[in-house]
Amino acid sequence: MSDTRSVMSEAALPLFSGPGPAAAPSRNAVSASRATASTSQPRPARTLPSYLRDHRKRLRERFLEGGAQAMPDYELLELLLFRAIPRQDVKPLARRLLDAFGDLAGAVTAAPARLARIDGVGQAVIAELKLAEAMATRLSRARVINRPVISSWQALLDYCHSALSHRETEHFRVLFLDRKNTLIADEELGRGTVDHVPVYPREVLRRALELNASALILVHNHPSGDPTPSNADIAMTEQIRMAGETLSITLHDHLIIGRSRECSFRGQGLL
Repeated sequence: MSDTRSVMSEAALPLFSGPGPAAAPSRNAVSASRATASTSQPRPARTLPSYLRDHRKRLRERFLEGGAQAMPDYELLELLLFRAIPRQDVKPLARRLLDAFGDLAGAVTAAPARLARIDGVGQAVIAELKLAEAMATRLSRARVINRPVISSWQALLDYCHSALSHRETEHFRVLFLDRKNTLIADEELGRGTVDHVPVYPREVLRRALELNASALILVHNHPSGDPTPSNADIAMTEQIRMAGETLSITLHDHLIIGRSRECSFRGQGLL
């Protein structure tokens, strides 16, 4: 404080009648001036390097002109990742995802916890991949819900594969049909381990009565990829068939979904 008063007092004395040399700006004043200059001029927007910009443009054009059939999995993954990672080359990440999960379907349907272990995968990438999975399943389901399953059997198989073929644990679903064999509901009634899922016939039939269903199709997956039914699968199916008969509810089929094919109990003579 004493130094400040001394400077102010000396500045007030009329030592010179004319103008003196300009005082040198203080360091604080210089810093403030630079800060003002830097904030007053807008920073240039960050843009993609030209080679990345052109690459993304070419991929989008190829997809729009020729569709997905002519594009390998890693390029389709790149297209998915563009929005999640807007200013970076995503081809290396697409390759890492395919190396880790085998193919496009494996990457899209992988559990978020497993995806997060891949270098470069954050919440934005996981959200994009899970969105793609949800949309694919929803579109497949729209082709079979409220439609007779007999006339849309292949669409039903496609839906079951999209929903279950890449799951890492067993999931048990029941398709509920009305008297015209129209699919009125599709519900997951069990989720288990890599080689077992608990199924309770009483719960299956109770839900069928609640929905006023006349027939059922059971569906579950084998994460091993082999859809061959086990003895436990066969025994559980027979229990539900017999319980359904007492309630006038028909069991049309039990589908086991593998990695690339399915097993139909009716087609194998097991129903």
